[in-house]
Amino acid sequence: KKLDFHVATGMKYKIYRDQEEISALPQVIKREKFIAHELAFDIQEGQETVIYKFAANLSSENHSKSELIPRCHALLEMVHEKGFAAMKKEQALAWTKKWEESDITIEGDTSAQQGIRFNIFQLHQTYTGEDQRLNIGPKGFTGEKYGGSTYWDTEAYCLPFYLSTADQKVARNLVIYRYKHLQKAIENAEKLGFNHGAALYPMVTMNGEECHNEWEITFEEIHRNGAMAYAIYDYIRYTGDEEYLAQYGLEVLIGISRFWAQRVNYSQEKQQYVMLGVTGPNEYENNVNNNWYTSKMASWTMQYTLESLEKVKASDVGIFNEILAKTQFAESGEVADWKKIIDNIYLPEDASRGVFLQQEGFLDKELIKVKDLDPRHLPINQNWSWDRILRSCFIKQADVLQGIYCFEHEFDEETIKRNFDFYEPYTVHESSLSPCVHSILAARLGYKEKAYEMYLRTARLDLDNYNNDTEDGCHITSMAGTWMSIVKGFAGMRVSEGSLHFNPFTPDQWKSYAFNIRFREYLLRIKVNKMDVEIENHSDRPVTVYLYGIAHEIEPHKVEVLEQM
Repeated sequence: KKLDFHVATGMKYKIYRDQEEISALPQVIKREKFIAHELAFDIQEGQETVIYKFAANLSSENHSKSELIPRCHALLEMVHEKGFAAMKKEQALAWTKKWEESDITIEGDTSAQQGIRFNIFQLHQTYTGEDQRLNIGPKGFTGEKYGGSTYWDTEAYCLPFYLSTADQKVARNLVIYRYKHLQKAIENAEKLGFNHGAALYPMVTMNGEECHNEWEITFEEIHRNGAMAYAIYDYIRYTGDEEYLAQYGLEVLIGISRFWAQRVNYSQEKQQYVMLGVTGPNEYENNVNNNWYTSKMASWTMQYTLESLEKVKASDVGIFNEILAKTQFAESGEVADWKKIIDNIYLPEDASRGVFLQQEGFLDKELIKVKDLDPRHLPINQNWSWDRILRSCFIKQADVLQGIYCFEHEFDEETIKRNFDFYEPYTVHESSLSPCVHSILAARLGYKEKAYEMYLRTARLDLDNYNNDTEDGCHITSMAGTWMSIVKGFAGMRVSEGSLHFNPFTPDQWKSYAFNIRFREYLLRIKVNKMDVEIENHSDRPVTVYLYGIAHEIEPHKVEVLEQM
């Protein structure tokens, strides 16, 4: 209603009795929010009666309001004449292409196979990437919870799936979506007292402005800003589309970095910059100081923005100067301020344990591991008061480990292991977004059983109604996490310096698994079994792929069989 959004829905039908079309006069039934046709006709025992119902939905996003109904009529006539058989054939051909590019096959585990295919289907059903104005709701089209709004989940969890399984324009349109909302993000920040083009992207939105109504989310869960910046980095790193940075990305990065620069303050006591009053990804903590993940995202974003400024300046000084003028960027002053913050930001850690602290004061909590809780208390979000949850050490979803997942190239194996071993036992995984991150890191560390356990928590989350909440709809972003658990987890896929790297293993429960990857101009099929790794190049050019750190050149339309380590 707020957006004055109009929809016209029409229906038309054909009725056949013994393969001959018949007509019946409908009785129109109207109730509040309900309209139907009721038809009465005689049928005899043994007669086949078939009803084909055609429906059309048109919106004012694509048509003027005055044209909605006549265009709906015209579309209905067209599909009515085309008929069900022709439409079904077109649909089958479209889905065949999707499955050829994005299917994951699992041998030896029917339940896991069903789970991943159900998830892949829902992801493609939810988003096609054909319209830059559209994004992904956490429930897709499967339920009305969250009202179809867009969250940070898209950038953090869904983008990798579409990068690897669809045409490059699909992922590009996802990141262009946020560029188109940059002015709204600047307005969101202005409402909170920020200035000079600082941008705060919304936690929940339809049109770019913040639509969430809880202050601790709207004002404090600002880590979502970092996800927008990381998505730009992730997209460019994967696709090599450097033009995106100059065309769209740099302006967004400048706005987000300006927000971070204004959001920190200098602590005389610590002699460092601090980030006060925030909520990290772990929503079982509110209004904390110096959440490690949020502060890490802030300093990284400013550093990446500085690098991006230099890159655009070196590639096209004309476009660079246009961006400076458009954003009123004070190059010398702002760059110096950001460097000072990057060099002096406070990132809490516990030196004795060798771990990054989720936030200041985390170690003041009573540190009880999930395994030591009475099972009757789980899930705690259904059995405890919020007062008790917020004072506890229990972590709803990956927080510090989310940051390590994003920047694992910055940390050595021992650092990742210490942090995983410390935080995993306190994590209750009561967010659907959590297990996939733990699964990927566990796979990286060689914790194969833990990786598989966490994978199972995502793969059949909705099919088995794991959280007893599928009446609200399916968990679309968690479904993307399931794909990541296989491809980034079990297969260990990473992108480094413009090349694909794999470090795969086969879960004990499986005989083999295989998946397709679209990477730049290449289409590859990877199959992993207990002994070998097959890499098939479906492209017209040779491609270099790294397996366990060793480079292998795969010739066009050839299969290379390599030994699994």
